[in-house]
Parts: sequence; structure tokens; C-alpha cells
Amino acid sequence: MDRNKILITCALICTLMMASVVQANSNQSDFPNKLNQGLANIVFGIIEIPKNVINITNHQNIFVGVTVGTIRGIVHSVSRVAVGSIQLLTSPIPTSEFAAPAYVWERFSEDSRYFGLHYPAYWTVYGPLDDGK
Repeated sequence: MDRNKILITCALICTLMMASVVQANSNQSDFPNKLNQGLANIVFGIIEIPKNVINITNHQNIFVGVTVGTIRGIVHSVSRVAVGSIQLLTSPIPTSEFAAPAYVWERFSEDSRYFGLHYPAYWTVYGPLDDGK
């Protein structure tokens, strides 16, 4: 009886190890990344509001940052939550990236872009441009 348990355990471990190799070669390896990005964008999309207030305040002044940054942050927040929902729904389907930066906290001084990722990024604070890649 113990020998059967050991044999079944070894077979299960070998199967799981082979499944990860097969998954790495398929297009479905992006599934966890898209799922995580979608959930993070839905939950943390609200961070776009202070992000835009800070970036526009640094680039212009406090009055413009608070007024225009808040409005722009709300628009970007709604956009990021919508993109996160789309990423969550299409996570099993291999597609290209929907948002850049992928998470709201990455490259914090960069404006968020959605769907038009081949266009160069506009930075509100001087920094290295990523040319939309």
C-alpha cells in the first residue's frame, strides 16, 4: 500500500512538472499576468487621482494641479478600471497589452495610456521616454 502511494505521488509530481513546461511554451502563459493586471487596475485605479494631481502640480503649479489634476485623475481612474475589467474578462485570450504602464504605481511620473501603446509617452516630469514600447 505504501508503495502505491509513493508511485502515485511521483507520477503526480512528474505530471505537474511537465505541465509547467508545456504552459511556458504556450500562449496561455500570459494568463496569470493579465489576470493580476486586471485585478490590480480595478482595485488600485483610484490611485490615478493623486498621481495626476502630483504630476501636474510638479509640472505647472498647485492650483492647476489640484483642479486639472483631479479632473484628469478621475478620467484616468475610470479608464484604468474599465481597462482592468477588459483585461480580467479577456485574460484567457492572448492579446497585446492594454495599458502602459501596466500598473498604476509603475513609472509614476508617466501619463497613463490605453490601447494606443505605440504612441510615445508624454511625461509630466522630465524622465526617460519609453517610446511606447
